[in-house]
Amino acid sequence: MKIHVIVKTHELALKGKNRPWFMRRLVDNLKVATRGTGVERVWQGQMLVGLTLADEAAWPEVRERVRDCFGVAKFFKSYAVPPDLETVKSVLPSLLEKHSFNSFRITANRADKRFPIKSEDINRDLGAFVKDLTGAKVDLKHPDLQIFLDVLPKEIILYFEEVRGYGGLPVGVSGRVAAMLSGGIDSPVAAWQLMKRGCRVDFVHFHSYPLVDMSSIEKTIDLAQHLTRYQYDSRLFLVPLGDIQKQIILSTPPAYRILMYRRFMVRITEALARERRAKAIVTGESCGQVSSQTLDNIAVIDAVATLPILRPLVGYNKEEIINVARSIGTYATSILPDQDCCSLFVPKHPETRARVETVSRLESVLPVDELVQQALGNVTVKKFSSPEPIAAG
Repeated sequence: MKIHVIVKTHELALKGKNRPWFMRRLVDNLKVATRGTGVERVWQGQMLVGLTLADEAAWPEVRERVRDCFGVAKFFKSYAVPPDLETVKSVLPSLLEKHSFNSFRITANRADKRFPIKSEDINRDLGAFVKDLTGAKVDLKHPDLQIFLDVLPKEIILYFEEVRGYGGLPVGVSGRVAAMLSGGIDSPVAAWQLMKRGCRVDFVHFHSYPLVDMSSIEKTIDLAQHLTRYQYDSRLFLVPLGDIQKQIILSTPPAYRILMYRRFMVRITEALARERRAKAIVTGESCGQVSSQTLDNIAVIDAVATLPILRPLVGYNKEEIINVARSIGTYATSILPDQDCCSLFVPKHPETRARVETVSRLESVLPVDELVQQALGNVTVKKFSSPEPIAAG
């Protein structure tokens, strides 16, 4: 009896002529995601992907890896037997021993219409068999255990539980983006959302070390490593912002300093993005959440960019963002205390309705290009792979 994990997609089924390319990317990602777990083979069917396990003991680890692979809508561990009901009856007793239940339901799907027994007759036959075997009752609405059968041309697939994946698109089908990763709650969620839409994400973190301690750098490294489980390899660019901040503090009224910081961050991130052939910048901003995230201020920040700036959390409230952060495993790290670059010299009353003309005039006294190039010259890079870092660069 072969043990397969059957993966079903949702969005990929709607991709028309491009579907084979999306499916190949999903297969490739699943191969990477499950390496070292006991998966013998990853194969592609017409509308699904299958993974053959060398041993059932591999299932718990495979389950976690497949669940985190974008493009997977749902999946299940299944048992493949030759396509006849007597063989099904011969293996069911040992499979049912693994489950505790007082009621059950049989759900048969005769995908191969050449199979001589109709789905409803399979349900009745196997239902009577399981009832006599276990003494459990049939409950079609709220069963303790569901027993699924898919009748295929060469085999019958038996399974008992469907696991939901995150859906979305396989990482790599939508190009590369550069995400600002602050170490807080929002930016890791924003980066994860773009991975879910098929983007490969480079991380960019701005820090003020040695003006502050290294806590924000350490947190961001942990977050980048964790997020790599969803895209298998990552780069984190660590950018020193302290010298730029000192220049801004000397020449800029306190109310405008955060906006000035953000505009420099965008310039530097865009330069890194272009070097990596990324197509957009990603931030964790949500409309109105803090002073720099008013529509007026967002417009001022965007004015220095030529690449699109994507804000996947723009319509989220804080509770919604926290819920996602908890579910993807970044929340516990994000709430650890740190000293990030924007907490340095924070004004008591920041400007909330800035104008591009005003901020441009304030910037005109600074050697903007020179400061950007200096920061780029001092960038350090860390590389990660799933599940461990490759090296520091």
